[in-house]
Amino acid sequence: MATVTKAQLLKKIAHLESMNDQLMTEITYVDRLMKMIGFSSGLAGVKASAQEILENGYLESDEEFPEEEAL
Repeated sequence: MATVTKAQLLKKIAHLESMNDQLMTEITYVDRLMKMIGFSSGLAGVKASAQEILENGYLESDEEFPEEEAL
């Protein structure tokens, strides 16, 4: 079993904090965009709409989760 040093853990924490900052920035930006195009509650509204579409069978495709495209 490999031993992890304190320095390695601190480096990993710093990397994870950086990733978290980037993701939070992106989520905030997308939330703002959704509000600008008419979803008054932003991503929460998009999520609720998507759930309603899926729950009520409004999709024409039989595919439940389509392949994700790279950003």
